[in-house]
Amino acid sequence: MTMPPFLRNILIACGFLSRIQIPARLFEGFDGRFAPIAHTFPVAGFLIALPGALLFWLLLMLGASPLVAALLALGLQTLVTGALHEDGLADCADGFGGGASRERVLEIMKDSRVGSYGAIALVLSFTLRAAMLAALAERLSPLAAAILLPAAAALARAFMVTHWQSLPSAREQGLAAAAGQPDVFTAAMALAAATILAGIPVLAVLGLPALFLALLLAAIGAFLITRLAARRINGHTGDTIGAVEQVGEIAVLLAFSLVA
Repeated sequence: MTMPPFLRNILIACGFLSRIQIPARLFEGFDGRFAPIAHTFPVAGFLIALPGALLFWLLLMLGASPLVAALLALGLQTLVTGALHEDGLADCADGFGGGASRERVLEIMKDSRVGSYGAIALVLSFTLRAAMLAALAERLSPLAAAILLPAAAALARAFMVTHWQSLPSAREQGLAAAAGQPDVFTAAMALAAATILAGIPVLAVLGLPALFLALLLAAIGAFLITRLAARRINGHTGDTIGAVEQVGEIAVLLAFSLVA
């Protein structure tokens, strides 16, 4: 039985965005260009965040501290993704913080070592997300708080695609360049998919104002990073795409915690 193309693309996206093992046969005939299937990234993000959400719910049901539960859930989520987006955030912070020229920024971002700016960015990312998840757990039921984690992951990955589409690749070679560039329709489809997928639990738990505020704050975060990347390196890299995802999660969780 042949797998439907949309489902196959979701699984390929899961393999690209995480360490989840996808059967090799699904990649037969795939040319390595992820841009045309970027509209599936929000769905993949939602699925990738489910293990962390399940752990978050389970720990809360067992009486764990909301902050401890949030930190452990984020830790599991990071293991599932292989810290893909966290690495991008750290590299961007180091590059934009320490590079004076375009060439130097790109050189720093390519360096695997984490500097002061990157370390601070990672601490802030984990601290802010954990604090906001803990705040949600204190105000909502365990299940309601937990389902907002994959909703945030889906929305963040939609803005990751919009950033990717908005700028050309800053490098002629590299992962982002090899993956191609999504077109406007693909980016719009990603945003629509994320809004629908995340909108179901968000509307059920927090209502329309929370969804609207989440989209607004995530859009502002993506816009600011896109403007910064355009000014400093004249394009996007895999690291700037990852940074947009992290900032998007922070923005969405902030919106949820403000409304809850």
